[in-house]
Amino acid sequence: MRFKSGLIIGIFGLIVVLLGGWYFTIAIALLTYLALLEFFRMAEFTGIKPATKTTLFSCFIIIISTYLETIGLIEKQISDAILPICSVGICTWLLLQPKSGKISDIAASIFGLFYLGFLPSYWIKLRALESTLISSTDSLSSLGNLTNSTGIYLTLTSCFLIVASDIGSYFIGKSFGKRSLSPISPSKTVEGLIGGIICSVLLATLFAFLLNWGNQFLVGIIYGILVSLMALVGDLIESMMKRDAKIKDSGTFLPGHGGILDRIDSYIFTPSVIYYIIVILKFVS
Repeated sequence: MRFKSGLIIGIFGLIVVLLGGWYFTIAIALLTYLALLEFFRMAEFTGIKPATKTTLFSCFIIIISTYLETIGLIEKQISDAILPICSVGICTWLLLQPKSGKISDIAASIFGLFYLGFLPSYWIKLRALESTLISSTDSLSSLGNLTNSTGIYLTLTSCFLIVASDIGSYFIGKSFGKRSLSPISPSKTVEGLIGGIICSVLLATLFAFLLNWGNQFLVGIIYGILVSLMALVGDLIESMMKRDAKIKDSGTFLPGHGGILDRIDSYIFTPSVIYYIIVILKFVS
């Protein structure tokens, strides 16, 4: 059952990334909606009462507006304004409740907006990137026009690197792991971390050669390490929240895999980091 669920998730992800457009956007919106419900469920286990419905709606608006920005239907300034406006709306909603809220209620609501609204929206920005890939010159900061499908390459390779990192961490950690990485997740080991990074770097280097990126080894090392570390951060953040809520899984949506948030936690921090590295390299080139 676990293998079948994982296979279905992988096929679904591959299809929506390849399709792009509204298909990819709605898929991101649906996944984050379900994950946010699980996040608020965890928060409620600790006695927090977040603005669930308002935050869910706000996250949906952020993701849709991000896509509308990428296709030129709204200006970037308008899209950028959505996050602070939604934050004000969430706080206002909490103020209007009959029972006075707490700092934790506000913090959980705003963090939910950032964690499962703003950060995942960068997958849409990454998928929409065009002609901003490292060229085959000798300078790491030189950017060139690969094709108008640059966004597909970056999105797919990032996802594959996360999978490679997870697989490497699991098998290397299980076979050779002795030193615990963090008390937040005792099953994770330093050896597993190293194994995950190595697998991610090797695959990133392979992609760099296949896609004819410049400085293949250097790009492969940097790209692989960044993705692996961001995947780890996402995993540990969710583990920390589950430990606080005293639950094993964020939900039971996926047989053998737990909840949606359990499956996408490694994918939350990655796109924004990769996106801004590309943007910065383009700016300095």
